[in-house]
Amino acid sequence: MKMDIVRWALSGKCLVYPTSTLPALGCIPTTKSLDDLYRIKKRSAMSPVSLGVTDLSQASEIVEIPDDVPEILESFPEGSLTIVLKAIEKMDERLGGFQVAVRVVTHPVAKELLGKTGPLTATSANLSGEEPMLDCLSAAESISTPEFPIEAVEGLCEGGLPSTLIAWHTVCDSPESLEIEVIREGKISSEDVYSWWRKRI
Repeated sequence: MKMDIVRWALSGKCLVYPTSTLPALGCIPTTKSLDDLYRIKKRSAMSPVSLGVTDLSQASEIVEIPDDVPEILESFPEGSLTIVLKAIEKMDERLGGFQVAVRVVTHPVAKELLGKTGPLTATSANLSGEEPMLDCLSAAESISTPEFPIEAVEGLCEGGLPSTLIAWHTVCDSPESLEIEVIREGKISSEDVYSWWRKRI
């Protein structure tokens, strides 16, 4: 991992990095960096983005990790789930405020990068509503502008369905109900997620 790309990210600028599905547009979770990211993507501030983390230990620095979260992650293929969890402290509303979506990255390049930078946003590296590319360099070039230059970590992603996004019971409307909610179906079907939950309880 070239240190200049790490310094670029830590300076607050946006970059594209590979994941197991699509190139991700990453930035550190600061107000200024998120301002830039949303302008680059032309994304509505009402649509929060997720954070990529290297592992649950890193995630535990920003969100609460209930005891049963590792269990579901181990029950499905790596990187196939993004889970909305309760933030330890309120974060930017564009990250969900007290309800933050985290994804444990599996791509070795992404793991190395996030190990040096800390959590980065993990939204797809494309303009909102447009088809994403699979090559990180091409994706960065397609959205980079003189006002918002974007660097990239080289990598070709596999594509396919995105991760399945679920809200853990600690952030659902009725936490005492111990339910989970599938917000977006992806690599793992809603049926499989709910089946796993029913068997567990």
